[in-house]
Amino acid sequence: MAIRGRERRGWLGVVLGAPSARELAYFYRDLLGWELATDEPDWCTIGMPDTPVNLGFQTETNHVRPVWPAGPGDPQMQLHLDLQVTDLEGAAQDAAALGATMAEFQPQEDVRVLLDPAGHPFCLYR
Repeated sequence: MAIRGRERRGWLGVVLGAPSARELAYFYRDLLGWELATDEPDWCTIGMPDTPVNLGFQTETNHVRPVWPAGPGDPQMQLHLDLQVTDLEGAAQDAAALGATMAEFQPQEDVRVLLDPAGHPFCLYR
C-alpha cells in the first residue's frame, strides 16, 4: 500500500538534528561530495545525485549528542549511516580532516565507526 498523494518521484530523506543545521550539512556535503539543495540557517538539505534521496539537517537547540555504544540511561542513537568506500583508512582520515572523530569502540576490522560533528555515528566499510 502506498501513501495516498505520494508521488513516485517525491522527496525522500533522512533528517539529522544538530546544534547547527548548516555546520552538519556542510560536513556531509564535503564528506559525500553532494550538492546543497537547501541552505537556510536552521534547515539544510543535500541530495544524492540523480535520485530523489536527500539528507536533511535541522537545528535543534536542545540537541544531546548520542553515546555510542550506548549503555543504560545513555542518549541512544536513532540511526546511523553506512558509507561504502574502497580505501577504508584513507576515507577515515579524510572524514577526520573534515571534523569527524573516530569512535573508541570499533566492532569489526573491515568497518570504521566515526562520529560526525554533532555526535551521530556513521560507518565506513569496504
